[in-house]
Amino acid sequence: MTISEILDILAQGKALNDDQADFMFAELMEGRMSEAQAGAFLMGLRAKGEDSTDLAAGVRAVVAHARKIPGFDGNRPEPVVDTCGTGGDGQCSFNNSTAVSLFLADMGYTIAKHGNRALSSSCGSADALEALGIPLEQTPEEAAAGLEKHRFAFLFAPAYHPAFKYIMPVRQQLGIRTLFNFMGPLTNPARPSHQLLGVGDPERLFLMGETLLLTGVKKALIFAGAGGFDELTTWGVNRGYIIDEGRMDKAAIDPARLGFERHDPKDVVVGSKGEAIAVLRDILAGKGAKAMMDMVALNLAGCLHLLDRGSMAECADIARDVVNNGLQKGLPYAG
Repeated sequence: MTISEILDILAQGKALNDDQADFMFAELMEGRMSEAQAGAFLMGLRAKGEDSTDLAAGVRAVVAHARKIPGFDGNRPEPVVDTCGTGGDGQCSFNNSTAVSLFLADMGYTIAKHGNRALSSSCGSADALEALGIPLEQTPEEAAAGLEKHRFAFLFAPAYHPAFKYIMPVRQQLGIRTLFNFMGPLTNPARPSHQLLGVGDPERLFLMGETLLLTGVKKALIFAGAGGFDELTTWGVNRGYIIDEGRMDKAAIDPARLGFERHDPKDVVVGSKGEAIAVLRDILAGKGAKAMMDMVALNLAGCLHLLDRGSMAECADIARDVVNNGLQKGLPYAG
């Protein structure tokens, strides 16, 4: 098996098997492909249509080459949670998943939030948390200590994936979407057991769900929000899949049936980084705009349901109370 032989398989539009995909991604992540080969590989995958075998192999390779968080390998007795979306939905909404993660940590759950600075939004999770005084570029040992002490750590993606140095030049030269656009939410080096994953493109839902299933998550909710959002939204039915211990089933979450009023998408938009941070502070204090507070509560309810706190209706009631009361212990790392 050689790089050239597998590139020829892709050139014929044929799917790769697990061994072929694993071999190619290992070669890519270890810098043994030329830029021409790497570009041909990524284009070949896209041309034939990326599938879960390809994406799962990529995720395994990225995680294998990531900086590890001591004591966090996916096998801890208590849940480790990540809340994130694929991004790129173009909606310029507030930092909903960041707010949800901080409320979960305040409730005593362990949150390993994996993310980056803003790429297509006003303010990325890294930008928002940095403004709140939460450290970004921690060593793996510091992150592990933060998870134990504060129940929260932000894992700044560029700091944990050094092998991406072989890939970024190729992606920049190609200038188009590749399989790596989908990998961010799937490659958390703390290997969360529970995950709330929003997908802006409904056509990618099954691909993302099946990949999570193949790469070891215990429980997850993968969904496309109404209106093209990568968050659960209150203005329509949210559709996707729920993963529970090796099984993946279709799921639909109707906020109206959970007691949420129907808001307008424009009510969750922020126009600048400064506004996004101010809005986030208000939400965490229990004083945010109703549309934003409800959106946080709906997504928090999804997480609590995954964490076995009850039915979605029961979790929605809990989440509304939590969000309306604001953080009780203050921000992680404060003081």
